[in-house]
Amino acid sequence: MTVVINIAVSVVCMILLQLLGMVVFSWMTRFNDMAELKKGNAAVGLAFGGKFMGTAIILGVSAYTNSSIWHMMLWFAVGYVCLIVVYWVFELVTPGLNISEHLQKGNMAIGILLAMVFIGTAFAVSSLII
Repeated sequence: MTVVINIAVSVVCMILLQLLGMVVFSWMTRFNDMAELKKGNAAVGLAFGGKFMGTAIILGVSAYTNSSIWHMMLWFAVGYVCLIVVYWVFELVTPGLNISEHLQKGNMAIGILLAMVFIGTAFAVSSLII
């Protein structure tokens, strides 16, 4: 019975961390992600999906490598901060390219690129999680 309770608590914790991560990413964009998704903006959908996948990769590896929920949350936080930093660095190294503006206009190339930046970063960062 204890194993079932531990798994249930872990799953609930993982869902809450994933949702919290997506809310924070929504706050970072200069437009309303949900409004753009409702309009059918596929570029925003790709970028948002990349953020979701990136956080899921980090969360999954932190859950797999740690037996304590507290350590899992700590490593998730470290990985998540890395994703946020990479987003801002990406914005800085592309000064002639306003990412938010291009996403809002539906630029699929930017949506794909940003999704891959998040997913690639998540794979790289997750290799550091112990």
